[in-house]
Amino acid sequence: MSTHKLQLLVTSDIHGYIMPTAYRGMNEPLGLAQLATKIEVLRSNYPTILIDNGDLIQGSPLTYFKQAYRPLESNPIIKATNELKYDAAIFGNHEFNYGRENLERIIEQSDYPWLSCNIRNDDGNAWVKPYEIFIVDGVRIGVIGVTTHFITIWEDPAHLTGLQIDDALASVSYWLEVMKEQEKVHVSVISYHGGFSHSLETGELEESDSGENQGYQMLQQLDFDILITGHQHREISSKAYGKSIVQPGSRAVKVGQIMIDITLENDEVIFIHHEPTLISLDEHDQLHPKVVASVSTLHEETEQWLDEPIATVHGNMLYENAMDVRIHKHPYVQFLQELQMDVTGTTISCTSLFHDQPGGFKPIVTMRDIVTNYIYPNTLKVLAVTGEQLMLALEQCASYFTLENDQIAVNPSFLYPKAQPYNYDMWEGIYYTMDISKPIGSRIVQATINELPIKPMKTFHVVMNNYRATGAGNFPYFASCPVISDLQIDMTEVIATYLREHPVIHAHVEQNWDIIK
Repeated sequence: MSTHKLQLLVTSDIHGYIMPTAYRGMNEPLGLAQLATKIEVLRSNYPTILIDNGDLIQGSPLTYFKQAYRPLESNPIIKATNELKYDAAIFGNHEFNYGRENLERIIEQSDYPWLSCNIRNDDGNAWVKPYEIFIVDGVRIGVIGVTTHFITIWEDPAHLTGLQIDDALASVSYWLEVMKEQEKVHVSVISYHGGFSHSLETGELEESDSGENQGYQMLQQLDFDILITGHQHREISSKAYGKSIVQPGSRAVKVGQIMIDITLENDEVIFIHHEPTLISLDEHDQLHPKVVASVSTLHEETEQWLDEPIATVHGNMLYENAMDVRIHKHPYVQFLQELQMDVTGTTISCTSLFHDQPGGFKPIVTMRDIVTNYIYPNTLKVLAVTGEQLMLALEQCASYFTLENDQIAVNPSFLYPKAQPYNYDMWEGIYYTMDISKPIGSRIVQATINELPIKPMKTFHVVMNNYRATGAGNFPYFASCPVISDLQIDMTEVIATYLREHPVIHAHVEQNWDIIK
């Protein structure tokens, strides 16, 4: 009989944040360079497996600069994870944003395996390993990798050429049985780049049961020990159905830890206990010198690039309170709408504020202003949308709000289980009024286009980002709309190009919508 104490350490949704900055011109408590020090201290205590659960290589200004200006150079994010001797990585949906060819280079540069049980070559054969077996202090730990299959909804099909992406739950169910039968593992781990549609405490549905986040169903239906999750950027250390669960937020602010105590006799498990927790960065964590060295040159180049002046603003295009912008139209939103309509030749547009931080453009606009405001790698699509679908979309947007003590507030369904500021759209080219005192679904009390009521069967050309065009965010009818045009250029590049062509912009607002209560 032998007893063993070991740990799993988990990162997820790092999104290319290595140095302790969100590139807003200040240092912040985030980034893998600082978390790496914490990881190495933890790793020194017990035998360890270190796993990244996806969305590693995309999402920061550094990764944007790398892809735009240094696409063929070795990826510094992979250099950093190689320095830390990661044991495995799982594909996040954003791993595919730069295309399969780029991702194949990433896999080749990595000193660790990338795992996926539900992404296959078109011929049905495995693209990468579905799982990996790690022998840690004599304990056989099986780790299965799986990614939300909603990649196919969000991603440019050209980026998935030659790949077939299967249902996450069905795939992991199959491979879990294969692994347990053939590998005789002592500990079974599912590392899922996805999250939860149901409450872990009550089992109640908390978001659309679309199949995007199947973590709860995995807990409920499958027999395994530990579930690593991500994608939703939540901070979770919990237990349900006898399984330990972690989800360590985003941008490397925390590391997930699952401690495992296990007793073996004749290679059989006679006792196992596992306990999840999240460990945060603190002020005493120093930057890891090797991780810093792996990214320092690109980081310095990125910082210089971010501060290059592009355009000048006449008037005020800054805001402090994002909620105010969503209730009272702001010049920054006006700018985005006019830009989207200008580059696509349309007269109806919708856009969001993607985060809840202060934002907008300073008097001298730089790339830093662009990438810290427009934080997603969106492109633009023009859809043929019926009047009926427009009205459904306006009502969906109106559901973002609620009344609390007679004050307009955010509907909790847009805050939990994760904040979704990007799923509230503001519209241009439509004159409309929302009455938040009315029930959801009947809040649009007035809506016209060119001073005429919106006819349900009439078709309108509308520009929106590619995420919304897939129907994501509870706009399912957009997924069936004919695509009139598809501008496959990253929006940050579109904005930068537009500003270089219009180096002086004027802050103004044309009021076309109101919110009443």
